[in-house]
Amino acid sequence: MTKFALTRRKFLKGGAGLAAAGGLGIAVDAALMEPNHPRLERIEVRLPRLPAGLDGFTVAQLSDFHYDPRFTVRPIQTAVSATNQLQPDLVVLTGDFVTVPFLERRGAAMRAADAADPCARLLSGLTGRHGAVAVLGNHDVFADADYVTTSLQSSGIQVLRNQCLPIEREGARFWLAGVDDVLGGGANVSETLRGIPSGEAVVLLCHEPDFADKVARHPVDLQLSGHSHGGQVRFPLIGPLYLPELARKYPIGLRRIGSMMLYTNRGIGTIRLPVRWNCPPEVTFFTLRSAAAR
Repeated sequence: MTKFALTRRKFLKGGAGLAAAGGLGIAVDAALMEPNHPRLERIEVRLPRLPAGLDGFTVAQLSDFHYDPRFTVRPIQTAVSATNQLQPDLVVLTGDFVTVPFLERRGAAMRAADAADPCARLLSGLTGRHGAVAVLGNHDVFADADYVTTSLQSSGIQVLRNQCLPIEREGARFWLAGVDDVLGGGANVSETLRGIPSGEAVVLLCHEPDFADKVARHPVDLQLSGHSHGGQVRFPLIGPLYLPELARKYPIGLRRIGSMMLYTNRGIGTIRLPVRWNCPPEVTFFTLRSAAAR
């Protein structure tokens, strides 16, 4: 009886040790390893209205940088380097370049907006053939939308705020559109798409993915979003610990909504706690395919 009790105690003690070691390993990975190593996701998307001359056009997406000199410089630098190695035709950035502390929200947050300058300098190294184009996220708007916009544009990154522009190659084109931030109250899809000829392909940038249900009512082929961070910490069989408003329905990956495709990027940075687990930062590399090129 004593022998059995001793063996059982050893078993439980050993199990506790293994659990502690496993927990420590997870903590180290979540805090030191995973946040610093963006994962490349390659996605092929067929757009029925994309001209045959643009078949194979490539787009790299980065999102949710949340610049912090303590935690995000390395992952942003790594993501920029990885993106440039892909030699994309176009780079798109889907918001949240800065972070407004949760308790400040729409308050006096100029110190948060100041982070846009070093973030923009890091991103200025992006080398898409058609440049880099961005939309703002909710943190950018809560900080100072105009300041963040100026910082990005001063670094050669065009910012779309309910605007669109043609992307052309060898006489063929599609339209890149970008709405102002939804949670900031500025998004206007109709205004954004005004002037786009009927029947032409549209890729729309919008920080919040769940806005896709409204965007899908308009002639948009593909929406690219971020905002969710994928949840940052995702438990097997359970899912993410937390998802923000307007990122709970479509928090991650590729989805079809009516005739429109939506992709939600996991982002680069972190918020609240500088950890990620089972949800690495992401560089997405899209290859656009034309139905006419079959």
